[in-house]
Order: sequence, then C-alpha cells, then structure tokens
Amino acid sequence: MRTEDGYIITKCLNGEPEAFGFLMDKYKGSVYAFAYSKLRNFHDAEDVTQEVFIKAYQKLRSLRRWDNFLAWLYSITSNMCKNWIRSRASRPDSEFVEDQNAEALMQPSLCSYREDGITEILREAMDSLPETQRQVLALHYLGGMKGKEIARFLGISPGAVWERLSRARVQLREEMLGMISTTFEAQRLQAGFTMRMVEIMKRIKIHPIPRTTALPWGLSLAAGIIITILSFGPYLSILNPMAITAGSPLPVEAMMLKAGEIPVDILKTSEISVIASKQGDGDNGVPKLPEPHTAIMAAHGEGDEWTKKTDMPTARGWCATSEVNGKIYAIGGLIGIDVNTTALEEYDPVTDTWVTKADMPTQRNSTAIAVVNRKIYVMGGVNAGTCALSTVEEYDPLTDTWTKKANMPAARLGFSASVVNGKIYAVGGYACGRIILSTVEEYDPVNDTWTRKTDMPTKRVHLSTSVVDGRIYAMGGGNVRQGNADYNGLSVVEEYDPVEDEWTKKTGMPTARWSLSTSVVNDRIYAIGGGDRQVPSKTVEEYDPATDTWVKRDDMPTAKGAMSTSVLDGKVYVVGGINDKRQYLSTVEEYTPGFAAEKKSVEAKGKLVTSWGGIKSD
Repeated sequence: MRTEDGYIITKCLNGEPEAFGFLMDKYKGSVYAFAYSKLRNFHDAEDVTQEVFIKAYQKLRSLRRWDNFLAWLYSITSNMCKNWIRSRASRPDSEFVEDQNAEALMQPSLCSYREDGITEILREAMDSLPETQRQVLALHYLGGMKGKEIARFLGISPGAVWERLSRARVQLREEMLGMISTTFEAQRLQAGFTMRMVEIMKRIKIHPIPRTTALPWGLSLAAGIIITILSFGPYLSILNPMAITAGSPLPVEAMMLKAGEIPVDILKTSEISVIASKQGDGDNGVPKLPEPHTAIMAAHGEGDEWTKKTDMPTARGWCATSEVNGKIYAIGGLIGIDVNTTALEEYDPVTDTWVTKADMPTQRNSTAIAVVNRKIYVMGGVNAGTCALSTVEEYDPLTDTWTKKANMPAARLGFSASVVNGKIYAVGGYACGRIILSTVEEYDPVNDTWTRKTDMPTKRVHLSTSVVDGRIYAMGGGNVRQGNADYNGLSVVEEYDPVEDEWTKKTGMPTARWSLSTSVVNDRIYAIGGGDRQVPSKTVEEYDPATDTWVKRDDMPTAKGAMSTSVLDGKVYVVGGINDKRQYLSTVEEYTPGFAAEKKSVEAKGKLVTSWGGIKSD
C-alpha cells in the first residue's frame, strides 16, 4: 500500500488531482458494491460512491496513515450509507414524488417495468440474507473482488469471507444465484465513471502539502511509477492519456499501457527524474538506472530471484512441509531406499536456522499435509513393509506435541491435501496394489470426521493441489506405472469447488510432470520441479486462475522432484527432494517471484537428458 496508494496520495497533495483517478479506478468497484449491499438500490449506491470519493478527496490531507486509505474508504462509505438511509427514512413519499421529473413519471416503458421486477426480486433475495452475507455476495459478484481483496476491504480473514459466501450460496437457490450474478454484471459502474469524477476533482480546492525533498519511505519516482503501473493492470480501459510528472521533465521515449480508465506512460529510457531535488548519481540529481528496460521486462514476467539458504539437517525426499507462525516445518520423508524418517525440523527464515522438534509418531513418506487453526495434520503415506497408510496425526507447534486423529477412510500415499473454510480435502493418490485413485475425502478437524466427496475426473498419483479464492486446483501427477521408469507425467489441471462439490477442467500445464509441488503467491499458482518418468525438471510455470493462462518463469537452480514447498511473506521455500543422480537432498532454495507476468501461454518444455526415479519406498 505504501508503494502504491501513498505515492498517488503524494501526487494529489502536490497539486495533481488527476492522480486521484488511479485510486478511484482501483477501488470504485469495491465502494459501489459495498454501498449497494447497504442500500439495495443501484442508483443510490452510485450516488453514494461519487460522494464517498469527493469527500475522500476533500479530506485527503487529514489521512495520517496513507497505507490505511482502503480502511478509511470503508469507514467513509459505511457512514455515508447510514446517513443516506436516515435521510431517506425521514423523507415523505409525497416529497420524493414531487422531486421527480413529471415527464419521466408519465412515460413508463415495458423495459423499465421488467427491470424494476428483476430489481425487486434481487432486493428480496438480498434481504433474505444476513448483512454479513449480503456484503461478501455484493463485493464478489458486483464488485468483481476476490476473496483476499474482500477480506482486506472488510478487515476480516479470507476464511471468514468464504464461509459467509458459501452460506449465502447455500441459502439461495441455484437459479436465483445465477440471476444475481447476471444482474450484478449488468449493473456494474459504467465506463467513464473515473474520468467524469476526475473532472469534478479538478474543480475542488484542497490544501496542498509542501513539496517534499524525498518521497516517503525513500521511494524514488521511478519505483513509484513502475509499481503503480504494474498494480492496475486488470481494470477497465478508455479515454485520454495522462502523464505522471513530479516537477521535472520525464524522458522523451515512452510506451503507452492502459491501466483502468487512465493510460499511463511506461518509461523505456535509462534516465528518470525523482521527487528529491538532489538524489541520484546522474547530472542534477537524476539517477542512472542500471537496466534501461526494467519496467518493460517486468511486464513479461522477469525479475524472478532464487537464493540458496541454510541446508536442512536431514537430507530427504518425499517429505512434507507447512508454514505456521512464521516458521516452516519439514516432516518425515525418505532418507534412503526403503528407509523412512520421523524427523521433524523447524526452519526460521528470519535467522536462516534449523531446530529439531519432536519426532512424528509414525515413520512414513509420501504423506499429505495441511494446516488448520495453526495445527499441522499429516495424513496417509507409506512405511517400510506397508503398502499404504490411513494414519492421521496432528502436530501442535506451540506445545511441540503430537495427537492421534481419526484415520482416513481410504488408505493411500502420493496424494495431496488443501484447506478451504477450515476443512481439509484429500485428493487422489494410490492405494495398496498400486491402484491409482481419484478419491476425494473431506476432513473436519473440529468434529474429527471424514466425508466422501465427488471424485476427481482424472485418476492420478503424486499430484499437487493449491487453493485460490476458495477453489482447489489439482495439477499434474502420474497415471501409468512403467516399472523402474515410474510414471508418465500429466499436464492435467482440474478445479474443485467445495461449495458445489463439482470439478471443472482447466488449461493444462505446459510441462507434463509428476512429483511436482505447487504454491500460491498473490493469487498465482507456481508449479515447481517434478519430472516425467525418470526425467527431473527445473521448470517453474505460473498459473493465473482468473484468466486460466500459464506463463514460463525462471528455472529453479537444481533439477529435482519429490521436494516440498511452503510460502512465507510472498516467498516460496523449496525444501529437500531427489535429484537426477538419485541423491536425497537437504537443499533449501528461496524463490521470490518477479513482477506479474504477461498473460500468454507457453509451449511445452522438452525433456532433459538426465534420469532419476525408482528409488522411493512404495
């Protein structure tokens, strides 16, 4: 927020009202949808949205913490809606009619009659829901917001958002939900709202702040412009260009990119002005950028960074990792052919150190792992002398203790697990006799019970699942055992909706593979490593569920499979694994994804020439 909203607020307070258009473009849908959830009238909601932004602009200087701009907007909108309702309640119907255009009242049309009917049905449907559910429903369908965006706007957890949305969906009939979605789509703010409001802002006088000698938090104008540009890609487009200035000329050569209703210049030259009057290493305080096309390259998915971290104490493959309370826990795994471990080791990314914790009660590898309420659940897997386990054990990092839980109905290994709304979903894998499964089972940690759900369309083992906006994405895996050659890799991607208990086929991975690991950063899924038969891979590919598209990212330093990944503070930690020389690894590599990648698919990657596989216990 500081690098985006704070930068724009600085521009506004320095006498550039047009810059406020970026904030309106970014948040207008959220404000409008929230206002509708309170007022249940589209025209009133649009009027309130305009008033909210006008008031926010007028009072902008009073906002002490610029990174609180969104919460501030929420507060202004909430208060204005209360005032609007109070004002409407005290106003007699006769007065309301007198205020209307008489000619308009005498010309009702069949179209408006139908629209009024639909609006009334919609209002009744929304009125049947509690306010908390109305809010998330409107923000999601009318505001077009994702779960994390709604959570940030309302100041609640993403889990609470999806719980409310799920309950709202359950309460409304399927056809009613479809009508709501269609009506909301048609009633979104019209293109041109932002530019119309910008013209209003130009006529409003606000007290400017003195020109600063440096942008807050030491941010250069170059960084501010790049961050601003890269943050506003998904919004609408139209109308006239607006240059961003900071009191000194910008470079001559520029490329136009539309961001919302306001196009922005992306800089292509190696020199750029800064707000500070005497900063940088160039002439007159103008810094020289070391790479002249940074902004352009970032838009194509560059800027990825891999960093070697301290090795894990126990070298292993097929282990499981999870993040709790800022620490990463590596549990179990295979340390030699048919040799499993119970080792549990805790990694602190801040100090880059490992600590040994209480061993897992059951030796095993190829487990699935999930976290609910800061407790880690380790499920299934395989031990020497067994074909598959149904064992479930819960680890509490706070007390460093283990607790036995209810067994899975289907004993299996090589499956994957993800959490939605406090429930764990165990997906795929294989059972005794090398029977590959499509089984999906839901575990309720509160009641310690299991429920069978709709099978995944594609049977597979050693797949990986990740969650974005309450949907589970099952990626890759293997489905044909070829002796020591292991499995044929799959590129299949299937999306599971736990609320509807339905599966949907999505665009497949460019690189078919099994024993991969997937992680989510900024609502993008990163599919890392794995292999096809005996071929390990360095491949990293990014999937955007919103557009159902894939982009190639920078390769991982080490080709491997059977590793595990966990995310902390926007960074992916790749732990352990098995390389092409059949070595068990203690390697830890930290991956920082670069700027958002350009939306275009990539071709399947060719196979590597090295070999691996046939070394795990199953």
